[in-house]
Order: sequence, then structure tokens, then C-alpha cells
Amino acid sequence: MTASYDEQSMSEYVTATVAGQRFGLPIGRVQDVFVPERLTRVPLAAPEVAGLLNSRGRIVTLIDVRRRLAFGENSRAEQPMAIGVEARGESYGLLVDAVGEVLKLDDRNIDVNPVNLDPRLADVSVGIHRLDEQLLLLIDVDRLLGLAEKAAA
Repeated sequence: MTASYDEQSMSEYVTATVAGQRFGLPIGRVQDVFVPERLTRVPLAAPEVAGLLNSRGRIVTLIDVRRRLAFGENSRAEQPMAIGVEARGESYGLLVDAVGEVLKLDDRNIDVNPVNLDPRLADVSVGIHRLDEQLLLLIDVDRLLGLAEKAAA
């Protein structure tokens, strides 16, 4: 019986890096990972909206996570990646510096956000998981997209 209990207390996260910080997105929210191409800019859009693109016949709004969290521009020459998610029937791409691996983590080892966590990160994080080399911030996708505030209003 302990094996089934252990399986129930495990969650999988797709990891991504933005400005040197590792994030974990619940795998159940991730639809795909892609390299954004043929991006169309949107006049007068919010600064974090990088643009729109067509992905498999769907219009995807690309959100620049660096800008959303006010981390500044990416000075590296590497091609950014996007993580496809869906929220409220709309498709979004989260523009990140790099996509990592899928990690299976024990839910019992998730800690609350530290009190000294940058408020920009605390606003979108549901907790942290301590990895060997650094912290993995577990992200609430709706809060990152800014949809949680809109629902409350």
C-alpha cells in the first residue's frame, strides 16, 4: 500500500529557466514546447505580450516571461523557447530562456515561499522545491498569465 501512497504524493513539472532562475510548471498544464517562429507584433499590447503566432492552426498569444516578471531583456544570443499552455479556452506560449527536463517531485517536500522571496516571484509561485543546486519555483500558470487578478475583479 505504501507504493500507491508514494505515487499519489508525486507530481511532475516541466522545468524552465528565465534569467538564471529555474521554474517548474505542472505537467498537466503544458501542451507542448516549441521554438516561436513568424511572430506578429500586436500594436498597443501590454509590454509582456511578445506577439501572436499560428501553431497548428491555433492563434497563440506569446507572453514574454522575462518582461512579465520585470527581469529585463535577454542579452544572450540563444534562441528562446516557448511552453504552450491553455487557460480559459485560449492558447498561450510562455517565452522562456531555456526548457529543461521533466522532474517527478515528492509533494511532501514542497515548501512555502520564503519570506525574503522577490515579490515578483512570490506573486506567481505556489511554493518551492529545494533541488541539489538551487531552488525550483513552482508556478501557478493562471497567476503568471495575470488571469487570477482578472477573475477576482
